[in-house]
Amino acid sequence: MGTPWYFVALLLTILTSSQGILTTLSQSDEGGYKYDYATVPFLAEVLKLIISGLFLWRETKTSSSSPAKITKDWKSVRLFVIPSIIYLIHNNVQFATLTYVDTSTYQIMGNLKIVTTAILFRLFLKRKLSNLQWMAIGLLAVGTTTSQVKGCGEASCDSLFTAPIQGYLLGILSAGLSALAGIYTEFLMKRNNDSLYWQNLQLYTFGSLFNVARLIADDFRLGFEKGPWWQRIFDGYSITTWLVVLNLGSTGLLVSWLMKYADNIVKVYSTSMAMLLTMVASIYLFSFKPTVQLFLGIIICIMSLHMYFAPPQTLVDLPVTNEAHPKTLKQVVVEEKTDS
Repeated sequence: MGTPWYFVALLLTILTSSQGILTTLSQSDEGGYKYDYATVPFLAEVLKLIISGLFLWRETKTSSSSPAKITKDWKSVRLFVIPSIIYLIHNNVQFATLTYVDTSTYQIMGNLKIVTTAILFRLFLKRKLSNLQWMAIGLLAVGTTTSQVKGCGEASCDSLFTAPIQGYLLGILSAGLSALAGIYTEFLMKRNNDSLYWQNLQLYTFGSLFNVARLIADDFRLGFEKGPWWQRIFDGYSITTWLVVLNLGSTGLLVSWLMKYADNIVKVYSTSMAMLLTMVASIYLFSFKPTVQLFLGIIICIMSLHMYFAPPQTLVDLPVTNEAHPKTLKQVVVEEKTDS
C-alpha cells in the first residue's frame, strides 16, 4: 500500500460530489429517467467485480515472491453476504422513511449516520477517539445539518419536523443501518491479511446477486409489462448514464480501499465534504441559490476536519512547564547539607 489515504479520500470526495451532478444531468427534460434506474447499481456492481477480478489476476501473476493471500474457506466467504443484506434492508427502510417525511427532513436526518458511525466505530471496532475527535464529529454533524436547513421564510420550512413519529424512527433506523453496513465492511476488510481484490471479489459477487434479485422482484411487481429486465437493461442509456455507472463503480472501489487501509471516519468526512462540494458546484451548474446556512455549514465542517485530523498540540496551547532535572535537585540537597 504505497498510496496515501488522504489522496484516496480526496479522490473519493471529488467523485462522490460529481455523482449527484451526473445523476441530475442524466435526467430527461421532464425531470424523469429514460432508463431503468435500478439497472445502474447492478452494472456498477458488475463493473467493480470485473475490475477487482482483473487486479487480482494481475496480482497473482506478477507477485511471485509474495503472492496475494487468498482464504478459500466458505466460513470466511459467507460473511461477505451480510453487508449486502444490510444494504438491501437499508434501501427498503429509505423508501419507507420517505413515505412519512419530506425530502428536507430526510436529508437532515441522514446526518445522523455521522454520529451513529462514530458510536459503532467505538463499540464494535473498539477504536478509541479523543475528546477533541468526538467534538469534531459532533461539529461535522452540525455543519452538514446547518448547510441543509432552509430559511424560515420559505414555504417548505413549515413542513420541517412535522412528520409522524414513524418517520423519525425509520430515519434513525436508516442511519443506524448505514453505519452498521460500513462498520461491518471495515471489520471484514481488516479481519485478515487477504488481498483487497479477493475481498472485493467476494463482496461484489454477493452485491451483484442481490441487485439481480431486486431487478427480478421489480419485474414480478410490475407484472413484466415492460418485459424481463435483461432485455431492456440498456434502454434509454446515454453517455451521461454510463458516466453515472462508472462514477458509482469507482467510488465503491475507493470506499473499499479506505475500509482496508484507513477507516469509516475518513469515509464519513469524504462523503460529508462531497455533499458540500456538490452544493457549491450546483450554484454554477443548476443556478442553485446559495444561502447563509450553506456558508456557515462549510466553515463549521472545515473546522471539524482540522480538529479531527490535526495533531492535538496544534489545537491546544499546553502550558510550558520547567521540569527540574534530577541532577539539579541532587546538587541542591548537597548544598543544603553543606550549609548546615
